[in-house]
Amino acid sequence: MAVNTSAESPLPVGEVSRLIGGWIDRLGAVWVEGQITQLSRRPGAGVVFLTLRDPSHDISVGVTCYRQVFDAVADVVSEGARVVVLAKPEWYAPRGQLSLRAAEIRPVGVGELLARLEQLKKTLAREGLFAPERKKPLPFLPQLVGLICGRASAAERDVLENARHRWPAVRFEVRNVAVQGVHAVPQVVQAVKELDAIEDVDVIIVARGGGSVEDLLPFSDEQLIRTVSQCRTPVVSAIGHEPDNPLLDHVADLRASTPTDAAKKVVPDVGEEYERVRLLRDRARRCVAALVEREERGLAHALARPSIEDPHRMIDERADHVADLLDRGRRCLRHQLDRADSELTHTHARVVALSPAATLKRGYAVLQKADGHAVRDPGEVEAGEALRARVSEGEFSVRVDT
Repeated sequence: MAVNTSAESPLPVGEVSRLIGGWIDRLGAVWVEGQITQLSRRPGAGVVFLTLRDPSHDISVGVTCYRQVFDAVADVVSEGARVVVLAKPEWYAPRGQLSLRAAEIRPVGVGELLARLEQLKKTLAREGLFAPERKKPLPFLPQLVGLICGRASAAERDVLENARHRWPAVRFEVRNVAVQGVHAVPQVVQAVKELDAIEDVDVIIVARGGGSVEDLLPFSDEQLIRTVSQCRTPVVSAIGHEPDNPLLDHVADLRASTPTDAAKKVVPDVGEEYERVRLLRDRARRCVAALVEREERGLAHALARPSIEDPHRMIDERADHVADLLDRGRRCLRHQLDRADSELTHTHARVVALSPAATLKRGYAVLQKADGHAVRDPGEVEAGEALRARVSEGEFSVRVDT
């Protein structure tokens, strides 16, 4: 319940602590899951002190239990183990400290962890976080590679040595983090965010050199998976060895079986690239040489043709033919002109022979009326009618007598 206070009527510290304790007491016993980070078992002491931490968040709480409660699981529980605790929250008023009084401790078995991971895997898959179309391609030649790994670890050494052996010019931005335990998830998540925020980083490698199922649990954490899925930079998962399969492998843009394999997949081999360039250069040279040779053969074949080898010969041959045709045409035209001239002469002679003028020259005359009509019948004229007589050398007037 809310408490009415003011600057004039404040509550004493003891009263505040007492009220907090009352509220906590009403919570009752709860089941709590976490990872044991500290374990204190003093010889002869009847109480065992533990620190229980949330692996996904930087939150921990103290736990106390009677020795007989812890002795029941002492053989299977140690620091780093996942446990489920039935405990009642307690408030220690003098120090203002919250703790859990455990009545029962149960270790979380590997089978149960795997079942939870499988359920989480299905949930994330339904959301599309593992979809192939979300995968980003890796750059052919990354200039700056982000590396997340344990400090002075074999994974770091394998990645750096193999990458620089393959491409000496490659540069690395390394983030050393805890790769197991309660601090692993927040540190790896923070490292991923930092590297993803650097514009020059072309690809991020998350590497670890294998381990047990419990050791690899941080790389199946939901918070880490969602962080990687939101990265703009391609992420390569190089966790463990070939049989290891944390959820990070599914959300990453590329899975490498080992840190060494990650270096080989991210950085090209300079020797192989030189050899590939040499082969491509030789292939291009052969293609160009074959093209030039083919064109030379075509040019030689074209030059060997008579029309190209002696272009004037065809003109000379055609010139003789044209001269022959010209002579033939002239002869034909002359013959036609001669024949036409002969025909014209004959026609002219016939026309002259049959013309009225020729008839008049033979002594004939043509009588015409005043209107120019030629008289063909004596009945066409009347006595005393004036006519015109046309002869070869002219004309004169006549009159009909009877």
